[in-house]
Parts: sequence; structure tokens; C-alpha cells
Amino acid sequence: MKRILAFVDDIYEDLELWYPKLRLEEEGFHVTVVGPEADTIYRGKHGYPCKSEAAFSEIRSSDYAALLIPGGFAPDRLRRDPVVLQIVREFDAAKKPVAFICHAGWVLISAGLLKGRRATSTVGIKDDMQNAGAIWSDEPLVVDGNLISSRTPRDLPVFAKAFAGAIKARP
Repeated sequence: MKRILAFVDDIYEDLELWYPKLRLEEEGFHVTVVGPEADTIYRGKHGYPCKSEAAFSEIRSSDYAALLIPGGFAPDRLRRDPVVLQIVREFDAAKKPVAFICHAGWVLISAGLLKGRRATSTVGIKDDMQNAGAIWSDEPLVVDGNLISSRTPRDLPVFAKAFAGAIKARP
């Protein structure tokens, strides 16, 4: 069974974590939710709780097949954590799928991974994405190699389907 890593922190976008998480579990993948601290309840933007199973510092990217970074305002916190940024860089270096949506592009900006790469996000961080060197596109889904991005919760059906497909396609 392939293991998928999903980031969480306070004020995450509820649907952008739970929709792909449940979709991936339906496909038979195990999704491990990690946050700044293990066994901690984090509240979504709309109040939905999510308990972390581990802390970022306890994670080895080599144990996981793919990474999910939901949006909301959590990415503004996540991007400040050097351990988070290292994990993201390791997934990208290994060409493992990295799925990010809405404001989650901030994490990839801070990890220095978007220069010359195609991506999308909420229009609210379009300038940030472009200033980081991303080739930004206003599309429901943008796939550039191992990077899978979408704009907002309305894009979740194509986002989750593409992410699950990318995971299945990897040995």
C-alpha cells in the first residue's frame, strides 16, 4: 500500500485537505497527516478539526510516495518552517508527486521550486507565483512533471483525480 503525506496546520482549507484525503483512501492509499506537533488537533478555516499523526520533524520523505499540501492560511505558517521546506524539496528532487492547491503555492515558492515551472493557484497569490518564476496559468488543473496544482475548492474533482492518477502511475 502506498503511503501519502498530507500537511496540516491551523486555518487549513477544510475541503482542500479532506476531499483529496478521502479520495486517496478510496483508492487504497494510506494518508498520513502531519503538522508542527504530533497528536494535535488543528482547526480548519471553517472549523473542521484534523488530528496530526506525526510532527514534521518525525517524517522521512523516503517513506512516502507523494505529498499533498492543502491551501487556506496554513501555507503561510508552513512556509516558515525549514523542516517543511526540506521535505518539499526532497519530494521534488525524487520526482514524487507534489499536489498543491490555492494558497499552498506559497510553500513551493519558499522552497524555491517554481522557477520556470508551470503552475496555478488562487488568483490572490498569482503575483507571488509569477515573481517566484512560475509560469502561472488560470486553469482548473496544471501538471508540470511531478507538480500538480489547482486554484480553489471548485477544482477539487480534477485535482484529486489527477493526483491519484499520478500516484498510481509511479512504480
